[in-house]
Amino acid sequence: MSDAIKHECGVALIRLLKPLDFYKEKYGTPLYGLNKLYLLMEKQHNRGQDGAGVGVVKLGLSTRAHFMNRQRSNSPQAISEIFQQIGSKISELKKLNPELFDNTEWLKKNAQFVGELLMGHLRYGTHGKNELDSCHPFIINDQSALRSLQMCGNFNLTNIDELGYYDEENSERPDTAVVLERISAHLEKEIDRVFADLKNTDGTRNELNQKIGERVNFHNILKNATAEFDGGYNMVGMSGTGVAFVLRDARGIRPSFYYVNDEVVVAASERTAIQTTFNVPVGDIKELTPGCALIIDQNGNVGEHECQPQQKKTSCSFERIYFSRGSDTDIYNERKNLGNYLTSQVVEAINHDFKNTVFSFIPNTAEVAFYGLIKGGEDVLNEWKMKAIREPEAMSSDERVQEILRRRLRIEKIAIKDVKMRTFITQDSERNEMVEHVYDITYGSIRPNIDSIVVIDDSIVRGTTLKRSIIKMLDRLQPKKIVIVSSAPQIRYPDCYGIDMSKMGEFIAFRAAVALLKERGMENKLDEVYDLCKLENEKPVEQITNKVKLIYEPFTAEEVAAKIAELVKDESVNAEVEVIFQKIENLHRACPNHTGSWYFNGNYPTHGGNRVVNRSFINYMEGKSVRAY
Repeated sequence: MSDAIKHECGVALIRLLKPLDFYKEKYGTPLYGLNKLYLLMEKQHNRGQDGAGVGVVKLGLSTRAHFMNRQRSNSPQAISEIFQQIGSKISELKKLNPELFDNTEWLKKNAQFVGELLMGHLRYGTHGKNELDSCHPFIINDQSALRSLQMCGNFNLTNIDELGYYDEENSERPDTAVVLERISAHLEKEIDRVFADLKNTDGTRNELNQKIGERVNFHNILKNATAEFDGGYNMVGMSGTGVAFVLRDARGIRPSFYYVNDEVVVAASERTAIQTTFNVPVGDIKELTPGCALIIDQNGNVGEHECQPQQKKTSCSFERIYFSRGSDTDIYNERKNLGNYLTSQVVEAINHDFKNTVFSFIPNTAEVAFYGLIKGGEDVLNEWKMKAIREPEAMSSDERVQEILRRRLRIEKIAIKDVKMRTFITQDSERNEMVEHVYDITYGSIRPNIDSIVVIDDSIVRGTTLKRSIIKMLDRLQPKKIVIVSSAPQIRYPDCYGIDMSKMGEFIAFRAAVALLKERGMENKLDEVYDLCKLENEKPVEQITNKVKLIYEPFTAEEVAAKIAELVKDESVNAEVEVIFQKIENLHRACPNHTGSWYFNGNYPTHGGNRVVNRSFINYMEGKSVRAY
């Protein structure tokens, strides 16, 4: 993606089902769970570069022992830093007590992160500062295992402010802290319910707490908590009593997978992370049913439990286009199809002139879609060869046949992602000049003033990097035409379920539509929609509809694309510029099981989404550069 956006956190959970001695004997280390957690997180490092965190709950310790630990980092190499710190503490412990180190029970009591229940989180901050206090897991620990909770997640809720996002001093709190408090409140109610049944039972306080912990029903807790949530989520939690859960929204917006055998329960945001880390067949990995919680009780019993009725599945299509790792077999094929389905539009844009066209991609997440586009181009070229070889000139000339057979698509690596440019200059004019050099080009890769260039990107959000860097750099090669191809449709609406796209004015497609309204003397539509949005958002949330769709209604997708091409072409660019977008019907054709496409078509899967899009437009009209949820 040429435009950097923040998105999609990653989660991991491991529950060891055997005593630590088992893993020491079978795998040669009592740190089996910790090692696997590290791999799970590294295999999902694409999902978070603003910070990371791990947590552990130790099972079966005495009430005086420290049963819960957490480590977080917001450094650029957060995963490595966390595990280096954990590893160095364990190494120091081994040096001091080499004779006790092989005793797994001693190790569990004395090494902070050696335990049976572990979680990990990778953070991409969709909101808030990149500070340590914003990193997951979040924890409630009153030194009572019964009331202790750790949580992390990949989610955004549209109604977070109603759940307590602002405290009495009107200061912002991280979304996860609010969610943790809500689940904790329902845990407290459940404890009170169980205590009422057991209050006349004989025994010590510790014995009573143990009995309460055994009877606390986390299914009820999660059912009651999720009834309050509007949004997309994949949440992971651990209680001090040893219960763990993974919680997914009812529409399956955020991805969630798990694997169970007789040794371990593991959950993660990405299927391929589990497949690689544990070397298991993809068919053994399950997708968590939308609206359900995977609950692992204190005794290691595992099961899915419905928390909210499953709704029409609208899993996020951006996961397939860009966010998730392309090493997953299904995602890899879907991305190839996304490129392939663009073939006819690209062939039309170059007027079938393969001889004078060079194909490339914007590194590096568009590479797989590029393969699909090339496959489609080769199919078209082969059709041409079949016709050309039957022509009379070819039938009577071996030389002409050889010329036809030698015809290939011209593929070059034109755009190269250069070193990360640091923004150490504060003046806009000078900073923009630095941005121009984020990408470099391969000189001599095309014939000046003869060849056209087709470059595919996975998506175009703001168009900023296209205008300030990519198109300018490509124009230095003096092509006749530059065709920018997006494997995603036009991003027209904000996301509110996990992606950092909430401000209308930042979308190049929206700016293009506004420019078209002004050009055609229809600027009053902006005021009309503004008034409609304000009226709409005064209704009960379940009655709110998306009024921002009216902004795009007068124009075809092709008209908006043509205006985008004008907006991203700097006055210094000499080449003709055309921008092509994926068609929404072809997106759904390529990714049939991930139909969530509200950022493209404005069809939000939850009521809160419609409120967010209207609020985002209101903010734009009022000149407020703030998050709409």
